[in-house]
Amino acid sequence: MNDLSALMADINWNEQGLVPAIAQDWQSGEVLMLAWMNAEALELTIAEQRAIYWSRSRGKLWRKGEESGNVQQLKELRLDCDADTVLMKVEQVGGIACHTGRRHCFYQRLDSGGWQITEQVVKSPEQMYGGKT
Repeated sequence: MNDLSALMADINWNEQGLVPAIAQDWQSGEVLMLAWMNAEALELTIAEQRAIYWSRSRGKLWRKGEESGNVQQLKELRLDCDADTVLMKVEQVGGIACHTGRRHCFYQRLDSGGWQITEQVVKSPEQMYGGKT
């Protein structure tokens, strides 16, 4: 594999030093979620072969599944044509990617002028996080 610093230099980071990261189911192609990564999160994702994000709200690294158990095992990593978005093809351990307890985060569809919920909760956030979300 190429030198990690050279790989990081190829990415067009935003003003905050972040890049959007899309998690996609490696088998079905279903888009599971979008989050953000800084260079350290991306380096650790590559090293540990699991999704590690930068939590903008908490201001710290976030290992997907560290509390819920719903880990994303990295199968493939891609960079888009503008080098400003990464795509991770992942195995979603536990079958839940969204903190709301749904399979994926894109569970609201525009229909009849409003957002309609299209996916049911698989496991409540209280069950996954013990009352904190």
